[in-house]
Amino acid sequence: MRHCRLTTTFALLALALATAAAAAQNTTPPPPTYPAEPLLSTSTTVLGEPLRYPAGTAHVNAAIVTLAPGARTILHKHGVPMFAYILDGEITVDYGTHGRRTYKKGQSLMEAMHVAHYGENTGTEPMRLIAVYMGAARAKNVIPVK
Repeated sequence: MRHCRLTTTFALLALALATAAAAAQNTTPPPPTYPAEPLLSTSTTVLGEPLRYPAGTAHVNAAIVTLAPGARTILHKHGVPMFAYILDGEITVDYGTHGRRTYKKGQSLMEAMHVAHYGENTGTEPMRLIAVYMGAARAKNVIPVK
């Protein structure tokens, strides 16, 4: 039963994000009665890389990533475009020679794909973000870098 509720919750969340993303990419503002607040409209990552979708059957994955204060992710790249929205806290992402950027609650971004990076919770509370991977069946969302 819990799995069913989680699946339904993720499906509704993905639908809401897809609706908001579609509204954000449309240059015509939505009607005043349409309940969507655009979060992001872009064709590049945070580092200016053009967004490119992998070949194959389209497939979208959504997840909530949580990091405790001081925790960090592995060094990685993304094989598909990844949209992120910070729900709580803050995360500082280290892009190596491209510098570090801090994202806080309420901010959204298209993450770098081809530049190895890691995220670290540099705040004092848990950081939670929604990650939406927009790729293809069998494409790798997260690629560990050694």
